[in-house]
Amino acid sequence: MNTQLIILITLIVYKVALIAIGFWASRRTVDEKDFFLAGGSLGPAVAALSASASSSSAWTLLGVSGAAYQWGFSAIWLFPAVLGGFAFNWFWVAPRLYKKARQSGHLTLTAVLAEDKDPAANKRIVILSSLIVLICFVFYVAAQFDAAGSTFVTTFDANREWSIILGAGIILFYTLMGGFWAVSVTDSIQGFMMALSAIILPSVAVYEVLQLGGFSLFWQALVVDGGLPLTLGFSGALGVAFVLGTLGIGFGYPGQPHVVNRFMALKNEQSIKTARQIALVWAVIIYSGMILLGFSGRVLVEANGGSSEQILMVLANSLLHPLVAGILLASVLSAIMSTADSMLLTAGAAVSHDLKNAYWPNHKVFNSLLISRLTITFLCGLAVLMAIFIEQTIYARVLFAWSAIGAAFGPLLLFRLSNRSVDGWVALLAIFIGFSLTLVFYWQENTPGDYLERLVPFFVSMTILFMGYKFKSNKFIRS
Repeated sequence: MNTQLIILITLIVYKVALIAIGFWASRRTVDEKDFFLAGGSLGPAVAALSASASSSSAWTLLGVSGAAYQWGFSAIWLFPAVLGGFAFNWFWVAPRLYKKARQSGHLTLTAVLAEDKDPAANKRIVILSSLIVLICFVFYVAAQFDAAGSTFVTTFDANREWSIILGAGIILFYTLMGGFWAVSVTDSIQGFMMALSAIILPSVAVYEVLQLGGFSLFWQALVVDGGLPLTLGFSGALGVAFVLGTLGIGFGYPGQPHVVNRFMALKNEQSIKTARQIALVWAVIIYSGMILLGFSGRVLVEANGGSSEQILMVLANSLLHPLVAGILLASVLSAIMSTADSMLLTAGAAVSHDLKNAYWPNHKVFNSLLISRLTITFLCGLAVLMAIFIEQTIYARVLFAWSAIGAAFGPLLLFRLSNRSVDGWVALLAIFIGFSLTLVFYWQENTPGDYLERLVPFFVSMTILFMGYKFKSNKFIRS
């Protein structure tokens, strides 16, 4: 039995399991709360693994390993950036957002953000937030589908376009069937597979490097031009900007609606501590593993002009038994699916739940679910077209969407969870500025670490909210 056949059989078994989960979950999905939030009864292990997998997409397995392969030791800054984001979300955001969701009955992050006494301002917050979710998630989901196509091309020399369509079709099927239940359970399985792969392949790769030349060979691969490349060759202020910009990736975590909705879905407050421990261990395994894998690739794989984001698959196919390589390929597709399905579901909620409640509160639940499924299907199709016809690296496309939505929603969420009140129009302005500034900087020439794109919009949005809060407080005192 040849290598490709073994890998293909492994993938087919995996796909059949995901579809079966979709059928199972469809029997537990009765109303909106089931479809969008699993009825508020998510266990800690499922919540931790699904939230972690959703926040760590193909960007993690392909993008981070590719960045470490391309950057050398400079990629080390990615580790504290993402681990800090994980920790802040689970230690600070999770317990507060859980309580707020239970007290208010909110099903989505947008509903949490639109908590103003002025109904007109709330409606505009919902409209703007929903548009931002749709725009950013098209970019994000397209990156996942692009990763699926690249993976199949590298492994099977398959047609890229049909690979993208096939992967998107499977994701769409089980998401439509089972909603949040299907997404969360499948994401948990996918999160486990990602962690397994992040242990196996980097361990084998590091072993191979040590067999070739020990630690000295490893170290030589990370050194560029006789110096330690902690700043990717930038010096002075530009070097500091690179480090801060890379660390700025962590600022995007609180604002991701497809991630923080797991906090709202937990079955009880005691589950948060257990879920937190699982999530942090998972993050350490995944990101340390992918960075080590990229470092190893600098020794084991000669630069041949190919994409650095294919380094994981190149090493898997050359170092592992075909059966293990098949499992690892399934883990890459896991990363793709675990983010794409959550984003598609969140986008469906933005249209059918948030917009419906803002403008048509008496709309029937059945029609709401139908509209959500139609929205998910449309967005999925749009992402497929973007993945096929618009070429861009997974790393760049994902980080734009991540930064834009993080700068738009993160600052306001922190204010809401801190019980600091701002006028609805100030909140609306903060969301708009956070998103639009990220978009402006995205279209400009790249800066070291993309610090303008990842830091400036977030802090400008936060400053607007802080000034609005101080003005409102002073006005209240004077009155």
